[in-house]
Amino acid sequence: MKFVINRDVFSDAVSFAVKLLPQRPAMPILGGVRIEATADGVVLSSFDFESSARTKVAADVEAEGVVLVSGRLLSDIASKLPQREVRVEDDGTKVTIRCGSANFSFARMPLEEYPTVPTVQGLTGVVEGKAFAEAIGQVAISASREDVTPVITGVQLEAADTTLTLIATDRYRVSVRSVQWDAGDRTEPVTSLVPARTLVEVGRTFGSAERIEITLSEPGDRQQIAFSTADRTVTSLLIKGNYPPVRRLFPESVDHHAVVNTAELIDATRRVQLVLDAEAAIRYTFSEGQVQLEAIGSEQAQASETIDCVLDGEEIVLSIKPQLLIDGINATHSEFVRIAFTRSESTNKPGPMLIRGQTSRDDAEATDFKYLLQPNLLLR
Repeated sequence: MKFVINRDVFSDAVSFAVKLLPQRPAMPILGGVRIEATADGVVLSSFDFESSARTKVAADVEAEGVVLVSGRLLSDIASKLPQREVRVEDDGTKVTIRCGSANFSFARMPLEEYPTVPTVQGLTGVVEGKAFAEAIGQVAISASREDVTPVITGVQLEAADTTLTLIATDRYRVSVRSVQWDAGDRTEPVTSLVPARTLVEVGRTFGSAERIEITLSEPGDRQQIAFSTADRTVTSLLIKGNYPPVRRLFPESVDHHAVVNTAELIDATRRVQLVLDAEAAIRYTFSEGQVQLEAIGSEQAQASETIDCVLDGEEIVLSIKPQLLIDGINATHSEFVRIAFTRSESTNKPGPMLIRGQTSRDDAEATDFKYLLQPNLLLR
């Protein structure tokens, strides 16, 4: 195998191929990157039985062939090469990379032991890249990071008619966002539970693409999903299990709410939070014209601050963990945030808070993103 390739093209392709590789692969072979040179160009791919990445780039191929090399080593080398054309060669025993006066040679990995990179067939639809990436960023914050309950470490994708809905929860909050979905004539509902880590990387990598093609595999033992754009594809094994019915937690309508400037609420929360111990809550008092923040920390430290708000309804007092609130209002991507207060079955407890964005203080039209917060109800 021998080819010559543009330095930036090579570095970018390697970076994409190694992005989903595990830090500590179950087997050393799964930390490899497969490089295949063909008459049509060079294909770089990686696969660890859970997720895969594949990209095809243009190159001047002098000799076709396939080789498997260490992904981390290849990435370190590719990112540090000088701005010269890159020559990659495999002589059957070792791989050599030359770029300007820089020369590297290293051992091949046993290609015959490497698993076949999967292809996914099934229901295929298209979403707009920027909208999908934004939706992932808004929703994935609510996915659980604890492997004790694998089913909630993922993001549920629900495709129906012309809408693709993303849902995530960690039991303490729920995030929901929908985007336009075009699957042609196939409109039957399909659900896929995708690992949040993989989906976040898809959003980062494909966010600038005009269109992203999503393929949901047919039911089977190893259901997978594929995300493709141009000459790049990411696949992921789906998480097995039944996702909790969190949609039922969202109220159909809420009349009691406050509207606050997003930046002012975030800044005030971060200032008042300074006196708190980890995991402690801030007391928020929403009243006509203002919301007061109060915190009592250790060593007799206290903090309070008042900011403007518009309240529709009665005064209400809530204790909220500041980071959970900041995550939700940050994700609205709006200048103003509407915090709606609901009722619970217990008259002594408020119901969950429904957080949505607004473009102005007086605008009654909320954005598509919804964030529901309150632990005592979501833990049921």
